[in-house]
Amino acid sequence: MFGTVNNYLSGVLRSAEDYDGDNLGTFLSLRDVHVQNHNLYIAQPEKLVERMLKSPLDEVVIAHLKVLYYLAQEPPNYMEAYTQQAASCSAVVKLLQQLKDENWCLPLMYRVCLDLRYLAQACEKHCRGFTPGNILEKAADCMMACFRVCAADGRASEEETKRLGMMNLVNQLFKIYFRINKLHLCKPLIRAIENCTFKDSFPLPEQITYKYFVGRRAMFDSNYREAVEYLSYAFTHCPDRFSSNKRLILIYLVPVKMLLGYLPRKSLLERYDLLLFHDLALALKAGNVNQFDEIVRLHELVLIRSGIYLLVEKLKFIVYRNLFKKVFIIRQSHQLDMGDFLSALQFVGVTDVSIDETHCIVANLIYEGKVKGYISHAHNKLVISKQNPFPPLILA
Repeated sequence: MFGTVNNYLSGVLRSAEDYDGDNLGTFLSLRDVHVQNHNLYIAQPEKLVERMLKSPLDEVVIAHLKVLYYLAQEPPNYMEAYTQQAASCSAVVKLLQQLKDENWCLPLMYRVCLDLRYLAQACEKHCRGFTPGNILEKAADCMMACFRVCAADGRASEEETKRLGMMNLVNQLFKIYFRINKLHLCKPLIRAIENCTFKDSFPLPEQITYKYFVGRRAMFDSNYREAVEYLSYAFTHCPDRFSSNKRLILIYLVPVKMLLGYLPRKSLLERYDLLLFHDLALALKAGNVNQFDEIVRLHELVLIRSGIYLLVEKLKFIVYRNLFKKVFIIRQSHQLDMGDFLSALQFVGVTDVSIDETHCIVANLIYEGKVKGYISHAHNKLVISKQNPFPPLILA
């Protein structure tokens, strides 16, 4: 056993002495093959580690070996493993502070923070007696300590600054905040990246992930222009071989663009198995409210799990708008009877709607700028503008 441990510790020491952050990160990663070595499952590794490694690197390794020990229990003790991983993360903060003008250890920080998030998720799933999201939020606090050290490193040159690690950490934090539904915590992180002088110099994969999450946040804030900008960047720059990631981006990009009047190509949706949006687009274009509702009902669980149910529901006003525009084209009048709109709704299968509800629908269309005009309640008519009464749905 001791020979195995000594070999492992020698590898860690050699990586540190060679300033090889990537290799050091591998030695501290829960995804590396060394985690399957039973000789590394040690409950109290302090004496073995401290005689070979200096502080604070010894603290990182001690905590890591304890994580392996607790995960090897039957069943795995996820809570204790998480606690030790959090201790490892705190030791990494000390290491970052100690290496004042160096950033070679950033890959180590990435691995430790990634594993901390995974273990926090495992605790949320398997451990009882905790408020949902509480452990993940504490994990985010640990990562924020790393982020603060990186963000404050203004002395080193651009090649050696720890600020190069900011976007990786921000993406990890985004994944937590979206999972626990605390999107307001993303705002200061976005501001920090946007104010970074070399924000376009971060690795492309990190930029793609960043744009994806910022685009999703803009979508939830109803900032659709910004959402399209960021999500389009993520989709365009994501390599084709990562088709599942491109599909995930499209799940948010497509409905946002539909809200702005852009209908997706069927070929694109077929390629990524998203024909649900093609069916929605057909119903939207035809103004078929009942068909639209049926499609939403059929795919309700998928839409809810993806977090786009309410966004898709907003598309319904475009369906109404397109249906009522057909009434205008048929009547060729700028004074349209509200009863005609009710008849149109009933014609496409909406049988449970009243004239009062029809008034509400038209009023909302006017408020949202999808129809230009006003309702004359005295005459039960919609008086629409003679110039562009149904404005096109395009980006402002």
